[in-house]
Amino acid sequence: MGMTLTPEQQAILDGGKGETMAKVMKTLVLFGETFHAEKMVPVTSEYNHLVTSFGLGALGAVYELMDKLIEAGAVSGQKFTVDPRPLDKHVPSNFPQDLVFRRFMYNRQKPYEEQLKKLGLLSPDAFTCTCYMDEVGNQPKKGDVLSWSESSAVVYANSVLGARCNRNSGILDLMGSIVGCVPYFGLLTDEGRKAKWIVRVETSQKPEAQLLGSAVGMKVMEDVPYLCGLDRWLGSELDDGARTYLKDFGAATASNGAVGLYHIENLTPEAKELGTALIAPDARTYVIDDAELARVKAGYPLVWKDPDARPKLCFMGCPHMSLQQLISWTGCVEQGLKASGFRKVVIPTVFTAAPAVLKEFETTEYAARLRATGVITSYICPLMYMNNPLSAKMPVITSSNKLRTYTTARYYTDDEILLMITKGGL
Repeated sequence: MGMTLTPEQQAILDGGKGETMAKVMKTLVLFGETFHAEKMVPVTSEYNHLVTSFGLGALGAVYELMDKLIEAGAVSGQKFTVDPRPLDKHVPSNFPQDLVFRRFMYNRQKPYEEQLKKLGLLSPDAFTCTCYMDEVGNQPKKGDVLSWSESSAVVYANSVLGARCNRNSGILDLMGSIVGCVPYFGLLTDEGRKAKWIVRVETSQKPEAQLLGSAVGMKVMEDVPYLCGLDRWLGSELDDGARTYLKDFGAATASNGAVGLYHIENLTPEAKELGTALIAPDARTYVIDDAELARVKAGYPLVWKDPDARPKLCFMGCPHMSLQQLISWTGCVEQGLKASGFRKVVIPTVFTAAPAVLKEFETTEYAARLRATGVITSYICPLMYMNNPLSAKMPVITSSNKLRTYTTARYYTDDEILLMITKGGL
């Protein structure tokens, strides 16, 4: 191996902790050498986060590998959270959909969750893509080195929390947690965190988070952007509103492109600390104004068989909604229904959030008020629901650019969604 390892790391590679641990270390070393990493660095976060939380029958090799890790005692050195469950009986579906979900697609969910428990699952309900929410508790500190997957969680941890993590696959990030170290390259390095793009936000009003993130992601792809002008709308403090906005913005940059880190001038930790020193000398510039956002939105492909079909389902929460979003959307839906004269939403609507967030939401007066509007709350992963071929044929609407990108769901802005679910049209 060309990488320089510590004596402890070399001992694991040489088989000092058994053949399985040696293979895990070798996998990570080979992965690191592919990206010219010169060393491995310790994972310092308290918890890990995995993305492979779906009991897909097709993932036989994953389950076999996890059994081997468990049998060898090669379990995670950290407790971990995982991405959302794919099934919830409260989410509207018909018999054929249920049959495909339970008999064919996610028929390994129960045994897979048993494997996760043995490997180090944080708690029975530690299933969410927004593990960094206060209610969930998996929130790394600034400077922590992580071994995480899940693109929207990684970009949030890097950007909003100032932690350091590359975009890993679910199995690689589990391996990093097992041996307690990861290859040092990319977004773990100071140089790798410099911005190659200056993005100037020159819109006439606060841009839609998901739409702005989409524009940025499609332009810069995997590069790091430094946004100027967005603090005009978000302020200079990472309060609940700013964090919620950046959650959705980041998810769109990561899915519509491959962004793993962004800097917001005067707002995100490294931008406040280092300012324009974060910008690479050869950085390019991208200006986003009202016309550019309109152009980006107009360019989204419409994949519905019938473009004029009446929506049969609305998903909100990809990534999962925050407590603030659940509360504010409750008021918005109530006001929308009052204005239209309807008592309940006219399109079946599902708001998704982490189990811990939903539990906290139930302690507020807003939970009963939201139920009264007909909106369903769920811990489900909307993307996994939409990956059912029968679901893919449905006209589903969403304000998530991640869900739009990976499925047949059709994107609308928050304001447009509100009109559609409370009034029936735009």
